[in-house]
Amino acid sequence: MARMTPSEAMVETLVANGVTDCFGIMGSAFMDAMDIFTPAGIRLIPVVHEQGAGHMADGYARVSGRHGVCIAQNGPGITNFVTAIAAAYWAHSPVVCITPETGTNSQGLGGFQEAQQLPFFETITKYQVSVVNNTRMAELTARCFDRAMLENGPTQLNIPRDLFYGDIDCEIPEPIRIERSAGGEQALAEAAELLANAEFPVMISGGGVVLGDAYEEAIAISDQLGMPVVNSYLHNDSFPASHPMWCGPLGYQGSKAGMKLIQRADVVLALGTRLGPFGTLPQHGIDYWPKNAKIIQVDCDPKMLGLVKKVDVGICGDAKAAAKALMRLLAEKSPKCLENRDQRAEEIAAEKAAWEAELDEWIHEKDDYSREMIEEQAAEEGNYLHPRQVLRELEKAMPADVMVSTDIGNINSVSNSYLRFERPRSFFAAMSFGNCGYALPTMIGAKVAAPDRPGISYAGDGAWGMSMMEIMTCVREDIPVTSIVFHNRQWGAEKKNQVDFYNRRFVAGELENPSFADIARSMGAEGVTVDKLEDVGPALQEAIRKQMEERKTTVIEIMCTRELGDPFRRDALSKPVRHLEKYKDYV
Repeated sequence: MARMTPSEAMVETLVANGVTDCFGIMGSAFMDAMDIFTPAGIRLIPVVHEQGAGHMADGYARVSGRHGVCIAQNGPGITNFVTAIAAAYWAHSPVVCITPETGTNSQGLGGFQEAQQLPFFETITKYQVSVVNNTRMAELTARCFDRAMLENGPTQLNIPRDLFYGDIDCEIPEPIRIERSAGGEQALAEAAELLANAEFPVMISGGGVVLGDAYEEAIAISDQLGMPVVNSYLHNDSFPASHPMWCGPLGYQGSKAGMKLIQRADVVLALGTRLGPFGTLPQHGIDYWPKNAKIIQVDCDPKMLGLVKKVDVGICGDAKAAAKALMRLLAEKSPKCLENRDQRAEEIAAEKAAWEAELDEWIHEKDDYSREMIEEQAAEEGNYLHPRQVLRELEKAMPADVMVSTDIGNINSVSNSYLRFERPRSFFAAMSFGNCGYALPTMIGAKVAAPDRPGISYAGDGAWGMSMMEIMTCVREDIPVTSIVFHNRQWGAEKKNQVDFYNRRFVAGELENPSFADIARSMGAEGVTVDKLEDVGPALQEAIRKQMEERKTTVIEIMCTRELGDPFRRDALSKPVRHLEKYKDYV
């Protein structure tokens, strides 16, 4: 036991958990602790908006595999964290959200910047606690860090501002780390038997493969069985795209090759995935989920087993350990699928080649509305590029070690067909929460954690407006990134619904914007406008060069047509019905 103040106890616990970077905006509520961040070796990175800080902590956690930490002033600073913490929850990111609170001597009186801060985060954290006795500061701080890692999700440490002060005797706890198991012996044996008897097994490589550092094991079990692999939705970095068995992502705007191959499966090994509903819905007109296949699901959270899709074998286990155990069991068997391995390899290669050829030829969207927009914009001044062509050129220009974050929206979602990676912890999307303004701050956090890797964010012009001010953070704090802005002057995803369901009655869908390249330059970054297809790849390559060699942040504004890709899901809306006479024409 050592004599210290609660501020020292909290900061020393951060140090014990390896915290070197923290994102937020400084405030009086935690200033006593913040005052000793520097001698503790902790950098508080000041942001423009607290939501950005939460996303930065998320990106930091997702690329590093360690905690991301955010902190802000009580009240409005804390409420600004909510959206980012919800996004981190659905990304399974170990973010520790530290929320200083109104002092205990005035709580309930409606004082300045007072709010009930625990209820805001109740359903979007794995654990939350409020320090009610400052002698427990180190204990409760440590527990938030432990739970974030143990349960793969955000936690909240709430601290009344007066409890940073005083004198206490305490011990700084050592972080708790556990050895994760492969799952139940019987379940693993049943799964191995199913795989051994399968003639066309297919693996879904999910986020748990990345979180559980099971990348090499996923490759190994695929090689062992000659098993094609599809990525679960928005986990394109869970299997190397150069591998002959990689078949692309499932879900919205995913790979037709992957969808057609999983249709043929007689056994599906869902490794490290909750099989979320958005990643298993029909797409490209293909209802691809196999109706008669045996489903093996591996997830470390037992509540996820069989939740979305019926499973035949549920394994509550770690993706890495489970894959190793299954390989050991399969080594003792003679898998049937090895008898037709060469034939399956030919079929896989043919489906992949057909999909790549289709992508090469898929220059623009082909629905009536998109064709009209293309013709209309051809008559306007200036050049506008087809988003699919742009995405293909960006894909070709990506460096091998790239990290990419994507926002939500029409063009960003179409990018799912084109984003391929060679290593894990490379792709950061807004996941199931799907909030706008996600990509840029998340990439800033990722870049802090991995400064030696090139970082690129994708955003449409609508979503970009919600976080573009964090370019000032990049410049001010010397965190160079490259941001792609698809400037198509609309809220594309929602406009697509107005096209399909509301007879093109566009309400609040148009965006007439200034030049984002000009705005970037005004914030001290490089700004480039691209309106010729041949300039897309070179612009990205030059921006990456400046990022890595000159520590320059660049915003690349790409002028795109107003064509629109498929909607997120066709069952999300219904044709409108009107009963009142004044609305009879609005159908």
